[in-house]
Amino acid sequence: MSLLVKICGLSTRETLEVALDAGADMVGFVFFAPSPRHLSLQTARELGRQAKGRAAKVALTVDADDATLENIAETLQPDLLQLHGKETIARVRDIKQKFGLPVMKVIAVETSADLAALPGYASVADRILFDARAPKGATRPGGLGTVFDWHVLEKLDLQLPFMVSGGLSADNVADAIRVTRAAGVDVSSGVESAPGVKDPELIRHFIRAARATEELMVR
Repeated sequence: MSLLVKICGLSTRETLEVALDAGADMVGFVFFAPSPRHLSLQTARELGRQAKGRAAKVALTVDADDATLENIAETLQPDLLQLHGKETIARVRDIKQKFGLPVMKVIAVETSADLAALPGYASVADRILFDARAPKGATRPGGLGTVFDWHVLEKLDLQLPFMVSGGLSADNVADAIRVTRAAGVDVSSGVESAPGVKDPELIRHFIRAARATEELMVR
């Protein structure tokens, strides 16, 4: 299976086009007001149309209620819902059933103890995303440029496809892939010149670095 590359937190037509042209498999759109990458529904509609059929559209939410999810689903028409909050296993199951969309649950990781809840989430989600645990007092759970110890996932026995995020950049994505053997990588702050401001060349550089590592891994 080929490596999936996701560029998250896209917010303009220009940077979305760069990600699509560079070969991103997934493009992520953030619906969480405290984030500098938060989108209005109107912008999401426009970007969704631009990305349709070119990459999988991922809607990132944090403990969103049904009404919010319904508005996002109708407007963006995402291919995948990314649940980045403290959603329970039951809540993940309910969202998947109610909206009929694949779900990727984010697991915050700092130590191996953080994997205790993994079997339960893996039984209801379609994909898992491992991200660095946010420091205490943080206003949002991700997109903070924090790296976790990838060796925590080194001997992971998970039948479900999983991705890795958290402080990734073109400089360290190769190591992340080699250590975790993840099926995909997800970047946001690592391709930005400022919080919420995507840099076209950093996007291209990250995707090139991920693809180069992928080629080496399959040889």
